[in-house]
Amino acid sequence: MKKDIHPNYRDVVFYDTSSEFKFMTKSTIETSETIEWTDGNSYPVYKIEVSSESHPFYTGKKMLLDTAGRVEKFNKRYAKK
Repeated sequence: MKKDIHPNYRDVVFYDTSSEFKFMTKSTIETSETIEWTDGNSYPVYKIEVSSESHPFYTGKKMLLDTAGRVEKFNKRYAKK
């Protein structure tokens, strides 16, 4: 195998900002932020908006996930004049 062409495969904490849920898995995603995990070590953290903990399909709850005003942008763009 060639050296220095593969991404860094490491433990990364994914942080669901809508439900405050965190989980750790291995990933090659690059991030500059870190977080202290329950074992006392510091790991890179990647913030996500939706995970299985907050998605309506998995939770059984009906809720509108409106991030960055997408519904308003759509209504403004396609509203009847």
